[in-house]
Amino acid sequence: MTTLIRLEITRTLRNKRYVLFTVLYPALMYFFFIHAYGTDQVAGGLPVKTYFMVSMATFGAVGAVLTGSAQRISLERRSGWVRQLRLTALPGRAYTVAKIAAGAVTTLPAILVVFAVGAAQGVRMGAAEWAGLAVALWLGSFVFAALGVALGYAAGADSVQTVVMVTYMVMALFGGTWFPVTGTLRTIAQVNPVYLYNRLAGFTRPGQSLDLVAAGGLAGFLVVFTAAAAVLYRRDTRRA
Repeated sequence: MTTLIRLEITRTLRNKRYVLFTVLYPALMYFFFIHAYGTDQVAGGLPVKTYFMVSMATFGAVGAVLTGSAQRISLERRSGWVRQLRLTALPGRAYTVAKIAAGAVTTLPAILVVFAVGAAQGVRMGAAEWAGLAVALWLGSFVFAALGVALGYAAGADSVQTVVMVTYMVMALFGGTWFPVTGTLRTIAQVNPVYLYNRLAGFTRPGQSLDLVAAGGLAGFLVVFTAAAAVLYRRDTRRA
C-alpha cells in the first residue's frame, strides 16, 4: 500500500495543472481578496490578511483532493486500471485508504504556499500558532480526500469534472471561502464541511481555543464520506 501511496503522490506533484490551479491559483486569489477588501480591514473577526490566508489555503487544499482524487479514480475505472488492481493481492480497502492518504498529503503544498505568501504580506502569529494551524488544516483535508474518492466512484468519467466543480464551488461559496457568512446563511452553513473547515482557524483569535464543535463535525463528515467511498467501491466491484 505504501508503494501505491508514493506513486499517487508522485503523479500528482508532477501534474502541471495541479501546480497551477491548486498551489499557485489560491495564492494569486489571496492577493486579490486582501486588496479588494482592504488590507487594514477585519473579516469574520480576523484581520483580512489572516482570514483570507486561511480561506485560500483551505480552498487550495479542497481543490487539490477533490479534483485530483475524483477525476483520477473515474479515469482509472474507465481505463481498467482499478480492475487490474483487484486482481492483485492489494485489498480493496487498502486501495481506498491509499487514495485518501495520498490525496491528503498533496494538500500540504497548497496550504504552505498560501501561508508563505500571508507571512510575506504581514500576517503575524507565534510559531505554535503557525504550526497548529498548518496541522489543523492538513488533518481537516482528509475529510475532502474521502469525499473525492467517493465522488470518483459515484460519477462517470464524462461527468465527474462537472460534479466535482459544482460540489467544490457550492461548498466554497456558502462556506466562508469568498466572504464571511453571517445571519441565516451562517446557520445553514453549519452543515457545510468547508465552513467547519474554515472554522478550525478560530483559535488564532485572541483568547480563543480550537473549535471542538467544528472539529467534531468534520470528524463526522470523515466517517460519512469514508463509508460512502467504501460502499461505492464495493458497488463498482460488483458491476465489474
